[in-house]
Amino acid sequence: MKLKPTYRKVTPSFGSSLVVRQHTQEAYTNKPFWHFHPELELVYVNKGKGKRHIGNHLSYFNNSQLILIGSNLPHNGFSDRLTARGSETIVQFLPNFLGEQFLKLPETERIAMLFERAKKGVLFKPETKLIVGPKIETLMEHQGFNRVLKLLEILNDLAISEHYSLLNVDGVAFETEPQDSAKVDVIFRYINNHFQQHISLEDIADQANMTVPAFCRFFKKATGKTFTKLVNEYRVVHATKLLQESEMSITDICFECGFNNFSHFNKFFNEITGTSASKYRSEMTRIIQ
Repeated sequence: MKLKPTYRKVTPSFGSSLVVRQHTQEAYTNKPFWHFHPELELVYVNKGKGKRHIGNHLSYFNNSQLILIGSNLPHNGFSDRLTARGSETIVQFLPNFLGEQFLKLPETERIAMLFERAKKGVLFKPETKLIVGPKIETLMEHQGFNRVLKLLEILNDLAISEHYSLLNVDGVAFETEPQDSAKVDVIFRYINNHFQQHISLEDIADQANMTVPAFCRFFKKATGKTFTKLVNEYRVVHATKLLQESEMSITDICFECGFNNFSHFNKFFNEITGTSASKYRSEMTRIIQ
């Protein structure tokens, strides 16, 4: 089994301290699955659907999203699918890209606090997303000094916004060592491809070239969760996708997601989302994200 390195080197173009790139439906391919880097990452999807997997957080978005990911916080690529005229704009920059003293100025105190929040992953709500998202897209039109100015305006908007939620709210920010992240990458890839089937501890431990006891210890230490809990979260996140996008019955969704017992499905769905599947579906029909 080949363990691919998951540290991702981010290289700005010559003469720039920022990386700004935009993916369209046609260009969106080959994104790293589970990776981290010292740069903060600002992601705006204007029209698309996909999973959020940032540190310990798993959820599904339908339509659009605006998130800020802190330094060395492991995450996946996001969009499963970009819809018509959909795009994903990504901005990457080091916390000290304007110098070591910049964030210590009184005028940048709120931005420094924003970067601190970003260590847990920040999801911005529609009130902020609708205003700031288009500004992020216009960064593609600017270069040099003007691009830096526009980014500072965006960061200030995000810093003063009260319309956000933290994705990794429990405990300290989730971070991994490079050698651990490589194994977690292999494990998550396997779960992502097989969660609709039964995955035994023997199967997944074999993927990581570990014994079952060693795997269980490693996985709990690396992710803060048991393997069973994370697989059930993957299944519930997939269920939220089907509840939003399909007309399948809830019973059919239960089995489609890999649960073989309807009562277990109800229990885990309520535990992870805080509501029942039927109530979740009815609420989502009224919400424009």
